[in-house]
Amino acid sequence: MRISPAYVLLLGVVALGCDGNLGGSDATPDVDAAPAMDGAAPDAGPVPDAGLDDGDGPPPDADAPCPRIRVTTIGTSLNVRDAPRLSGAVVGALPEGAIVDVVTIVSGDEVDGVDTWYEVATPPGYASGRWAECTTDERPPRPDGFLLPLACGMSARVSQGNNSGFSHTGASAYAFDFALARGTPLHAMADGVVTYVYDRTGPGDACYDGGGPECIAQANLVWLRHADGTITSYAHLDAVLVSVGASVLSGTPVGRSGSSGYSTGPHAHVARQSDCGSGGCPSIPLAFADVPGDGVPETGDIVTSGNCP
Repeated sequence: MRISPAYVLLLGVVALGCDGNLGGSDATPDVDAAPAMDGAAPDAGPVPDAGLDDGDGPPPDADAPCPRIRVTTIGTSLNVRDAPRLSGAVVGALPEGAIVDVVTIVSGDEVDGVDTWYEVATPPGYASGRWAECTTDERPPRPDGFLLPLACGMSARVSQGNNSGFSHTGASAYAFDFALARGTPLHAMADGVVTYVYDRTGPGDACYDGGGPECIAQANLVWLRHADGTITSYAHLDAVLVSVGASVLSGTPVGRSGSSGYSTGPHAHVARQSDCGSGGCPSIPLAFADVPGDGVPETGDIVTSGNCP
């Protein structure tokens, strides 16, 4: 999906507006999100240790049943590639703790001494055995619908709800802001495919730490398209963690919260919108399946994520 600068500007003017955090913290989080793992982060040098074992243990028992794997990364996601090689294109990602069906087990590039790769069904591709283990456990049932864009069990305050008097009006009427420290991972609200990213605003840029109307088009963001044809948007990011075309499961980190673009401080801005084919698609009602009651939290509410693998 190729988007012109004018298209991005329209997105900022119509869909994002002036999104403040209305009290969100700018404190540095205790743990920064790492790139997706499979032994080497794409174009980003070595993957940090993340507190995992040293990889010297024995490979999985070839005779043991392996109908599914469980992702064993800590604080990050696992790359799914189009071949059992580190040079393979990243076609998707699996969140920490995810359980997915195995199609077959093959040998491929060694990662920390482990050459086992799993061909998985969802998203279709190959994941390194360095960061996964066989399991007979079933994937736990998940609530139908969209889940909060926060890590499993994490609580956060809604700093701006729907139809607020600040900036969630008009085309942005159904958006939500969450008061989060800079760098907090934002997680996919439902299974989807990445259709667009904007990640050109970085440290040192005038609009990285927030700015006025001149920064409208500079908000880093991710769009995911879902099975129901709608889009979820994650905006004002410090960093983008996914690539266009990647398939991700609900709960997969897609970016880190920040204050890029027209913003008054670090926070997370999310919205659901129809896929109208342009940057100015208005927001549409979004109810979270893991929020009690009608699923629509209001400004000041504390919510706790059930977006668990």
